[in-house]
Amino acid sequence: MQDLNSLKTELIDAVGAADGSEALETLRVEALGKKGRITALMKGLGGMEPEERKAAGQALNALKTEIADAIDARKQALGASELEARLLEERIDVTLPTRPETQGRIHPISQTIDEVVAILGEMGLSVAEGPDIEDDWHNFTALNIPPDHPARQEHDTFYLPGEHDGERMVLRTHTSPVQIRTMQNGEPPFRVIAPGRTYRCDYDATHSPMFHQVEGLVVDEGTHMGHLKGCLIEFCRAFFGVDDLPVRFRPSYFPFTEPSAEVDIGCTREGGQFRIGHGDDWLEILGCGMVNPKVLENCGIDSSKYQGFAFGMGIERLAMLKYGISDLRTFYESDLRWLRHYGFSALDAPSVVGGLNR
Repeated sequence: MQDLNSLKTELIDAVGAADGSEALETLRVEALGKKGRITALMKGLGGMEPEERKAAGQALNALKTEIADAIDARKQALGASELEARLLEERIDVTLPTRPETQGRIHPISQTIDEVVAILGEMGLSVAEGPDIEDDWHNFTALNIPPDHPARQEHDTFYLPGEHDGERMVLRTHTSPVQIRTMQNGEPPFRVIAPGRTYRCDYDATHSPMFHQVEGLVVDEGTHMGHLKGCLIEFCRAFFGVDDLPVRFRPSYFPFTEPSAEVDIGCTREGGQFRIGHGDDWLEILGCGMVNPKVLENCGIDSSKYQGFAFGMGIERLAMLKYGISDLRTFYESDLRWLRHYGFSALDAPSVVGGLNR
């Protein structure tokens, strides 16, 4: 059998001389592979006498382990040096001034929220915010939603494990809890809008498990249904850019408003084309109503003295209608081609005076 000491010295020297991962891998195969030099020696153990085979086997196993350890150690050292060389090669000077990004675009959801806020802000409503994770009381009970309401079911709502102060925690299903917190933490009058993310168990071309809503709340001593109608008619006409856009209110039901209504806008579908404006058809876009007195009382507000109105609408739905986007799921696919087509310039800041459209 070949002198193992000389073989060991030869292989250790070769491992130390390997100048890269590929060379080291080649050496490993030559020494320890199926046809490697040490493997070939181990195959020859079968022709030896028992005592000789035992001693030679122990020596070969020790050599195999030592060479494998040397290769692993060299591999780590080479990996560290190669990483350091790569970091030096790809180094970026962060002190250099940034280059202007000419291809960046504002997402249609962000643009639509800014448009809604611009219109309602001109009417005197200010933006209010609240947490995405709510307790059962703020998300359901305070809004007069009964325990057996379908919205409370597991198949429609994302409940979180555990409780807080005895209340189940939930990913908010609407931004109405922001209205509750606003009324709890202040004194009337209230004039707020609450844009933000909301969550429900649904997913198809017109629904997403995470989507955006904006809700409005106005509470004062003299607020009435006429104010609600005037506010929403002007909003719809300003948002869609149609001065005489037909708007109608249909009776409906929501636990947190009484009376309640759904708002439709005029449209036409002639020749397979959809167009918002005067036509022979109607399209529902939002829900609204006068705040239920029970909701006011839940927030510590005297319902015999104050009354108000509230409304809510889906941001994605508004954007789809206004900008001709057919599938809601495309909002979240991070497709740069889609964003370049539907996105907005960073300088297209919407305002009622300067205009809302591109």
